[in-house]
Amino acid sequence: MNLSGWRRLNVGVVGGGIGGMSVGIALRRAGHDVTIYERSDFAGEVGASVSCAANGTRWLHEWGVDIAKGDPVVLKKLINRDWKTGEPVSVYDLEDYEARWGYVYNMFHRQYMHAMLKDSALGEEGEGRPAKLVVNHKCRDINMSTNTITFQNGVVAQHDLIVGADGIGSAVRGILGIRPDKRPSDSSCLHANVSTEEAVKLGLVDYSRDSALEYWGGQEGKWDKIVLSPCNGGKLLSYYCFFPREQGDYSTQAWGAEDRPVEELLKPYPALDRQVLGHLAIGKEIQPWRLWVHDPYPYIHQGRVCLLGDAGHPMMPHQSQGACMAIEDAAALGILFNRQYFNGDIAQALAVYEEVRLPRVTRVQAAAAKAAYNINERIGFSFNKDTPTYKVEDPKKVLTIEEMNAYDMYRDIEEKLAAKRGSLYAEKFICGLPVGLELPSGVIIGAA
Repeated sequence: MNLSGWRRLNVGVVGGGIGGMSVGIALRRAGHDVTIYERSDFAGEVGASVSCAANGTRWLHEWGVDIAKGDPVVLKKLINRDWKTGEPVSVYDLEDYEARWGYVYNMFHRQYMHAMLKDSALGEEGEGRPAKLVVNHKCRDINMSTNTITFQNGVVAQHDLIVGADGIGSAVRGILGIRPDKRPSDSSCLHANVSTEEAVKLGLVDYSRDSALEYWGGQEGKWDKIVLSPCNGGKLLSYYCFFPREQGDYSTQAWGAEDRPVEELLKPYPALDRQVLGHLAIGKEIQPWRLWVHDPYPYIHQGRVCLLGDAGHPMMPHQSQGACMAIEDAAALGILFNRQYFNGDIAQALAVYEEVRLPRVTRVQAAAAKAAYNINERIGFSFNKDTPTYKVEDPKKVLTIEEMNAYDMYRDIEEKLAAKRGSLYAEKFICGLPVGLELPSGVIIGAA
C-alpha cells in the first residue's frame, strides 16, 4: 500500500498522560510534528500499578521505548486465592507467555511508566522529531471547521489533526457531542501501597517472590475482591481493594485528596486471609478510586478530531487492559498516518481508526464489566475450565488471551483500508485475527 500522498501533519494532542505520551511517540515515529497540551503545570500520572500485557508491550518494543526505565516486574503467574485461607484456587501460568506471544507481561508503577513514555516522546533519541510538551493549557473548546483549539488561558492553536487523550473526564469528548450514559459501579475501591521490605520485617508473606497478579475473592457474583500487583521491581506492592458500594461510596471522590485512614481500608474485610490483611494494615497512601460504568460510545471521531484511551472508552479495571487499549489506540494512529498507509486523507484515516478500534475496545469494556463480579471472566482465568468454582455467563463469549495477543493490527487496518479504497484484501485475516484460529471458547475465526 505504498502511497504517494503522504504529508507531514501538525498534530495537537490534548492530554499528557500515558495515552497522550503514547500517541506522541507513535505519530512522531510516523513522521509528524506533535504538540502535547497538558492542563496542569506538569505532565504526570497518579496511582500506582498499571498492567501492560503482550498486546501493549509489543508496541513499546516497536517504538524503541527503553522499557528498563519503567523498572517493571515481569509477571509469571495469575493467582486467584481463597478469600479466607489464601490457598490458590485457580492459577494461570505465564512461564511460556513470551515464547507464545513474543513479548512479556509487564507490571509498571504508573509514574515510572509515564516517565519512560515521556522520555521517548520528547527525547532527542529515536525516529522522528521530538514531540513538544506545553503545560498549563486546559482545553476549553475546539472549532471543528477550522480545527483550532481554544484553551482556558486564551491561547488558540490550529492543527491538522487533534487527538483527545484527556482521560475519563474528557473535555474533547463533550465537544464532539458525546454525553456518556454512565452509572456508579456496584462496587467501591480503595487503593493502598505496601512496602515489601516493611512487610517482610513484620514476618508477613513476601508476595513479591510470586511475580504474579494475585486476587482474593471475586467468585460467585460477590463484589469483595482484593487485587495485588507488584511493581518497581517487586519493591512495592500495589493493592486494589473492592467491596460493595453500600459499605462505602467513593464514586464522587477524586484521587489525590487526603489519604483515608487504614481502619477504613480494613473495615469491609473481617473474614479476609490474615496474611493479606496484615499487608493492608501497613498500607500507605490509601486513596479512593472512582468507579463508573460507561456504556460504549457511538463514535470516537468527528472531522479531524478523534478520541484515545479513557476519553474514548472508559472501562472497569477488571481485565487489566485499560493502558493496553490506550497504547493500541496510539499504535493504530501511528500506522494509519505512516508513510506506507496514509494517502493524505485525514477523514478517511480517522474513519478507519474508528472501525478498527471501537469494536475491539467495546469487547474489552463488556468483558471487564463481567469480570468485576466473576474472576472466571478475566483473561487467563477464563481458560481454567477445570477449576471447581468455574462458571461464566456464556462460554462462547469469554475474552481469551488468544483473542488479545494473536491480534494483528496491521492486518486489521489493511482490511479496513482496502474496503474504503475499493481494493482487494487477500490476507487470511478477519478483523486482525487469523482465519482458522480456534479460541479456548470454542469459537473458530472465519467459521460460519
